Amino acid sequence: MKTLAFAWHYLWSRPLGAALNVLLLSLGLASITFLLLVGFQLSKAFERDLAGVDVVVGSKGSPMQLILSGVLHIDAPPGNVKLQAVQALAQHPLVANVIPISLGDNVEGFRIVGTSHDYVNLYNATLVQGRLWDAPMQVVLGAAVAAKLGVPLGGQMVGSHGLGAGGHAHGGSRYTVVGVLAPIGGALDRLVLTDTASVWHVHEDAGKPDHDEHEGKAEHDSDHQAERDADREVTMALVRYKTPLAAMSFPRYVNTSTGMQAAAPAVEVTRLLHMLGLGTDVLRAFAGVLLLTAGLSVFIALWSAVRERRGDLALLRMLGAPPRKIAALLLCEALWLGLLAAGLGLLLGQGFAAALGWFLQLDSTLLIGGMVWPPALAIVPALALGVSLGAALLPALGAYRVSVLELLQAR
Repeated sequence: MKTLAFAWHYLWSRPLGAALNVLLLSLGLASITFLLLVGFQLSKAFERDLAGVDVVVGSKGSPMQLILSGVLHIDAPPGNVKLQAVQALAQHPLVANVIPISLGDNVEGFRIVGTSHDYVNLYNATLVQGRLWDAPMQVVLGAAVAAKLGVPLGGQMVGSHGLGAGGHAHGGSRYTVVGVLAPIGGALDRLVLTDTASVWHVHEDAGKPDHDEHEGKAEHDSDHQAERDADREVTMALVRYKTPLAAMSFPRYVNTSTGMQAAAPAVEVTRLLHMLGLGTDVLRAFAGVLLLTAGLSVFIALWSAVRERRGDLALLRMLGAPPRKIAALLLCEALWLGLLAAGLGLLLGQGFAAALGWFLQLDSTLLIGGMVWPPALAIVPALALGVSLGAALLPALGAYRVSVLELLQAR
């Protein structure tokens, strides 16, 4: 303990040099912490929100856009597809379940999703208040939506056109809140869920002809309803297979035999991670350069300290301190550097991750959130101690080998 206390005082006897070494080492460790946090949270987000979804079927365009818009809800969809085409998929022998997804409106920036109860069951979500919708224009709020908007059960809200706040409000169509979901830590928390018919109702043509003025009204309305149903559209569908072997043939069937496209989450996530990997390689190299620079700086500082403190070292040897004690003093000084840099680097890395989430206007239910501690972060203090102690080995060895006579002569 005395050696540790002595090393602490020695470290801060040159405060500017010590602060510079801690800062350089901390920046490298903060970069590594940031990369580990982003990688961990991306993996958790994909694992959480893509669970149970074997393939996403939607309009032709970018398959990755289908995944990002229909499952993670962080992008705009490529377009709509006919409801009848989606319903036909449910009859395919390899398909176990088809969940329709209809997008287009929002409530104060939270997306309104027209779907079925199967979408709630897909994530094993439970209700903390109320019930699920049983008629059009009823909505169930995700946990984050309920916390932010504060609309009680039975309260009403108005949707706005578009997937982001600021669009034209559909003032003539009001939704009634009938339930609130428990938080699951996923995309579901920030969605407003309703029946698919609600989305159709809001966007129906207000200028459709009034058939009340015509004879044969029932027949007219029946024909009009049939025509309208044939024109119904949804944004996309989430499909679950009956067997994993369906992944071999079903996407090819959709892409070649229908006017839609099938996007496999596993394939698109691999592509996305590869694209992100190009950027993380640059950051990883930058972090490596910072760590190498910090290690050299620590080495130079400690080597210079041995030369400057030769008188103090001679006095310690004369007072009976063995060579290993002198070496341990330098190693403890490096240990303090590593511990300080590790703590600061972890905090800075968490701050960088939280800042990214704030800058991109993301929350902890999406991809980036601060103050999580995955097991992989254990590598950060290990790196800090490895770099600092490794840089101290030669100076400590030099101090260990110097004899008392040489130290006195130098004094």
